[in-house]
Amino acid sequence: MSKSPEHLKGRGAQKRVHNRFFEFSHELRDDFLNFCAAEGEQVDKNKTKYLEVFPKTLVNKVDSPDVGMGFSANPYQGCEHGCVYCYARNSHEYWGYGAGLDFERTILFKKNAPTLLEKKIIGRNWEGDTIVFSGNTDCYQPLERKLEITRNCLEVMRKWKHPTGIITKNSLILRDLDILKELAAIHCISVNISITSLSEKTRLLLEPRTASIKQRLKVVQVLSENNIPVRVMMAPIIPSLNSHEILPLVKKVSELGAIDVAYTVVRLNGKIAEIFSDWVHKALPNKADRILNQIADCHGGTLNDSRFGTRMRGEGNFAIQIKETMALAKRKYLMNKETPPLDRSHYLQLKNPQTRLF
Repeated sequence: MSKSPEHLKGRGAQKRVHNRFFEFSHELRDDFLNFCAAEGEQVDKNKTKYLEVFPKTLVNKVDSPDVGMGFSANPYQGCEHGCVYCYARNSHEYWGYGAGLDFERTILFKKNAPTLLEKKIIGRNWEGDTIVFSGNTDCYQPLERKLEITRNCLEVMRKWKHPTGIITKNSLILRDLDILKELAAIHCISVNISITSLSEKTRLLLEPRTASIKQRLKVVQVLSENNIPVRVMMAPIIPSLNSHEILPLVKKVSELGAIDVAYTVVRLNGKIAEIFSDWVHKALPNKADRILNQIADCHGGTLNDSRFGTRMRGEGNFAIQIKETMALAKRKYLMNKETPPLDRSHYLQLKNPQTRLF
């Protein structure tokens, strides 16, 4: 994979982009220097800024009909992982920042998240619906190692025996294996590990500050060995970049104990189309036009696709090929595996002890 000399190593986005909610751009000062393991390469030396925010709520209702969750909770906004394709980049504009490099360099954290979480789940009208951590940005991104906000939230979930979902691509999740094992014992946890490729070269380009593929595969194995249901998310599948890896990836994770593999076809909404296009021309100049054209072919001729029902899977010949290949892989390697439902009866009994009489 030949890269343009302008390619900014150690970052996903290659430039800052204008925030559509602000007429004038503004400069940011950063307070902490963070380097990624870029295998000896010169990496972006821009500092990362961490800001505490004080939201009034944490749990959000997910209204999208084609996202497999009802409620999400995000202890962090912005994400140092730097995945260039990340749909959450657009949400950073609502906080006053750009969707490009600002999304990776300015991280907002919510220390009051555990308090807000408990307030929500003990509320009179709450009925124990599964809450998924990382519906927007990764709850195990690098700052979590220091602040432990996600761990404190999981302790609340353990206390109330509440159905819990997690989506992450960071091996830091294994730090909290003790809590996950307890939740798994009462069927109250499901973990989704994002693995988009088996190639480290591809990972370093697409997701420069994430855990290595080797570490993520280890997470799948360790969670499975501890009877914690783990599903792999091959999301997104990008034509001519990782689309050829469906069969070997499903085979590998099934051997390590994954019970399912889900996928999405890349879509580039809002500012992400500009960010991704700039990135692919710098990171993969020889393949850029082919990749962008095939993405557009999956979405009615455009990079931007907001149509419910088709936006996550795409349409057209290439999207059909991806769908059929994934179906074949699952029939071949995951036929006798199934995702168990989460149990909220333990939570309901704790919240309303009188229900034990029925």
